[in-house]
Amino acid sequence: MRVLLLGAGGYIGRRVADRLLVDRDLQVTVLGRRDSADIRFDLAAGSPGALARFLDAVAPQVVVNCAGATYGTSRALVRANALAVATVCEAIRRSREPARLVHIGSAAEYGSVPVGAPVAESAEPRPVGPYGVSKLAGTELVLSSGLDAAVLRVFDVVGPGTPAASLFGRLAEGLRRALEQQESQVRMPDLSPFRDFVDVRDVAHAVLAAAVSAATGVINIGSGHAVRAREAAELLVRAAGFEGALSEEIRTVALPAQAAAEPLLSGAAVLAPPEPRPVVEPVPWRQADVRTARERLGWRAQTPLEESLGDVWLETACRV
Repeated sequence: MRVLLLGAGGYIGRRVADRLLVDRDLQVTVLGRRDSADIRFDLAAGSPGALARFLDAVAPQVVVNCAGATYGTSRALVRANALAVATVCEAIRRSREPARLVHIGSAAEYGSVPVGAPVAESAEPRPVGPYGVSKLAGTELVLSSGLDAAVLRVFDVVGPGTPAASLFGRLAEGLRRALEQQESQVRMPDLSPFRDFVDVRDVAHAVLAAAVSAATGVINIGSGHAVRAREAAELLVRAAGFEGALSEEIRTVALPAQAAAEPLLSGAAVLAPPEPRPVVEPVPWRQADVRTARERLGWRAQTPLEESLGDVWLETACRV
């Protein structure tokens, strides 16, 4: 099966590329802005017609879109997460043999949800900041495109390769610095929110399962369990062997600053410079209802959170 992969340079995209490239039944072509891509193309700046010509040349049966921005101004987020998606959808429609589309969405599209209960795909999305709004716009474009398409609404991604500006990327680096300098505490933002953490390698398996399936519409990709961020952080602390304390900063931020808050626990590609420090997320609870993924994709998360965070620390400790 011929697959065209978009966004292979991002956090999720790199793992998806690793998973797809080892499958001998797949012929994978990478399209993106980097020199390493098989086809150089900027989704946010290029035209649907130009992209359609590349599609006709490659003739993919499936297009996997992992491209997008997690940080940046509202304008940058809209260009990367909505305008680029519109370009992809229109290009597929114009191509001679329209491919199936698997698009990476985000749990940030749901926004605030009832505390204590898993959120199903049928829930009304109410994103609380520019990131979630831009991701929801991309999802709506895919769903209204008329294409054979599935949107994987990915929850809070963890595991090797985690961005340095993410919650656990910052914590791992803080722990390494504390151990090297013999400091007794590591300062972190508020760790009280509950999140549904899912390993990036499991997400890659979900993408492959969606690519070869006939499932359409929105599909939640998560572990199905909510864990307080503080408890997850303690797992990383134990993996590092740090015996000091975590010092949490409880801060209140205005809504415009929340554009950078949601992505701290998400997994999309970082395509713009992050904010200089973490801010408190405005969403206290996030847990996925994963029944659709199990029933329609035959997929479920396999990697324990302790293993995911252990691998985050191993990468950080070995970094030169």
